[in-house]
Formats: sequence, structure tokens, C-alpha cells
Amino acid sequence: MNHTVELAPHRFAGLVAPAVDRAFDAGMRAGRERGGAEVSQRYGGPAATGFLVEFRTRLAEPGGVVDGPGFAAATRYRDPAECRRALDKQVAYGMLHRRPDGGVAATERGLAFLGELWQLHAEVTAELWAGHEQRVLRLVEALGRMLAYALVLGAEQPGSAGAAFTAMAPPYEPDGTPPALLLLNRLGTLRYHRDDAYAAAWAAAGHTTQSVTALPPGPERLAIEQETDRRAAGPYTVLTADERLTMLADLAALPG
Repeated sequence: MNHTVELAPHRFAGLVAPAVDRAFDAGMRAGRERGGAEVSQRYGGPAATGFLVEFRTRLAEPGGVVDGPGFAAATRYRDPAECRRALDKQVAYGMLHRRPDGGVAATERGLAFLGELWQLHAEVTAELWAGHEQRVLRLVEALGRMLAYALVLGAEQPGSAGAAFTAMAPPYEPDGTPPALLLLNRLGTLRYHRDDAYAAAWAAAGHTTQSVTALPPGPERLAIEQETDRRAAGPYTVLTADERLTMLADLAALPG
């Protein structure tokens, strides 16, 4: 008898999202608590490094750029004027270069910071998830297939991938990147896919960033969440039902 629980991609997308967030947040929090603040302070503190940390998996790549639409999409819930002021400060600190098309790129000083941050994240994630190496490897492999498929879908079906994900995928993965760091960065990139799906869902329902943020729990919010799951399901279709369940179990078992 086959006891496999069938979990449709759209249902799985909603179920796994909190587990993705938890694992990603744990890795980033470990980085901040175990040296990230000190590394940032050497370059001017959060006022100088904020967007570099946020967009590290794109800006660390030689020639890497977060384009204007991607920047706007990734910061869609923040005040645009405040974002511009924050960006102005980071440009003034010599960490970022603003491009004429509205995109941003790291300066040499910014790349130096990212190199130190990269090493720190490699160390702390290896420590955080020590003893779970097989889970990490399974998750890295599954996420790699999912992100690749999401990019294919985005190319074949315009509109299936939003501006934030398009700007941030694929994550920069130089040779020798350890598995735990691959996992952290792939999880972060996948989150942009769901963020775009959520934005598309509330926009289709006639909302703005302000109105959807203020929307109370109830049938309308539930409908938006369900539409988000439907739009976010694409990458998960590349996994079998068993692989989806394994992914959920692996994420749940990771410390943090």
C-alpha cells in the first residue's frame, strides 16, 4: 500500500513558507550575533552596509547589479523617500554606486565588506547546522532545481517571476561555496519569489502596499494568501510529492 501523502504544489507552497522563513532567519540572525555587527561597524555600521547585506547574493558577484525595478520591488513595503536617503548615505560612505538607470552596484570597498561577510556567513551557518550535513545537502540540491526551474518559467511565461526575484536570481555561488552557505543564500532567493507572488496577488485584488498591510484577518486576506500560494507554486512542481515532504521535514529539523 502506498502511504505517500499527496501534497499539491500550491498547498505545499503555503505550508513550507514559514519553514523557509525560519531557517533563513536563523542563519542571518547567527551572522549578526556572531560577528556580523562588528564586521559592519568596521565599514561604517548599518547606515553604510544595509543594502549590501540585503542584496549580498547579487552584489557580491563581479559586475553584479540590482536593477531599478528589482530594487523598488524588494523595498516595496518601505517608504521610497527613506530608501533613497538610506541609499544616498551608503553611496556617500563609498559602499555603493548608483547607476543612471536606477540600479545599484557595490564599490571596491563594498566588495571588500561583502568578502568578509561571506566568510562570516560560511562559518556561522556551518556551526549552526553542524550534524545536519545530509539534510543541508538535500535541501541545497532541491532548492537548486527549484530556482533553476523558476528562472525557466520566468523566461517562458512572462509575469510568472516578479521584479525582485528576477533581479536576485540566480544567487552568486562561486566555486568552493560551502553547502550551509549555499542553503542560506538559496533560501533567501526563494523568498523573493514568494514576495513577488504575494505582491501580484494583492495587486490583483485591488490593493496597494498600504492597504494590504492594514488589511485585518478575514476572508479577503485569506483569499490573497491562497492566491499567493497558487502564484508561488511553480518552483515546487519540479519536486516529487515525496521530495516536498522531505524538504519540509528537513527544514523543520534544522536548528535555529
